[in-house]
Amino acid sequence: MDLVTIDAPDGPAEAYVARPDSGSGPGVLFFIDAIGLRPRIAEMADRIASWGYVVLAPNVLYRSGTAAETSPTTDLRQPGAREAFFAHTGPRIEAITAPRAEADLRVWTDTLAGLEGVDPRGPFGTVGFCMGARLAIRASGLDQRYAAVGGFHGGALATDAPDSPHLSLATARAEYVFGHADNDGSMPPEQVEKLGAALSDAGLTASNEVFPGAAHGYSMSDTSMYDEAATERMFTELEALFARTLKAT
Repeated sequence: MDLVTIDAPDGPAEAYVARPDSGSGPGVLFFIDAIGLRPRIAEMADRIASWGYVVLAPNVLYRSGTAAETSPTTDLRQPGAREAFFAHTGPRIEAITAPRAEADLRVWTDTLAGLEGVDPRGPFGTVGFCMGARLAIRASGLDQRYAAVGGFHGGALATDAPDSPHLSLATARAEYVFGHADNDGSMPPEQVEKLGAALSDAGLTASNEVFPGAAHGYSMSDTSMYDEAATERMFTELEALFARTLKAT
């Protein structure tokens, strides 16, 4: 997995760049989950790139270490391994406060816009998984070049906090597709409902659905939570979203 380095607000941050065969296309910002920038992320970014997009996946956990340092060294498909890994991820997630996220997001977007083969005027797409869904929402509220947002098995997207991600929707102009995990304690029904209300109040086109039977983390094939059917549904809906809004050639 070849990585580039970005000069981020609090130090160097690695990123993975995936390109279509043509080498150019609309830019897509990919937000990782808390498990890190690792081969599974590269696989997913490559698949999105194959649809005709240039994909940037930064190590948003850079304040806590490099991609290698913040990625697992054990097989998270084994019983109990994923749970053991997540027992130590709290501080790295908490380090991405809303102000820090906003500073980072401006750099990620500028980097995406500056990639060879990407029209800096947009439109851009973004997609986030788990904690990355929060960042994808915030990105779309900060920069209206984002025309498409996918958020999958995200958590805490619509809380009562004064800096809750869903509040960013008021300044967004994107179309959204959300695929929530089923019975997800980090995204309970009341938050799904609140997110839907915020999307409606902002006049945004959106799909805001729970994927039946799919557990939190369902798209990550390198963990015990993987659900192939839910993942393929996610890719199908995301590809259609980007095709509608980004007009890849």
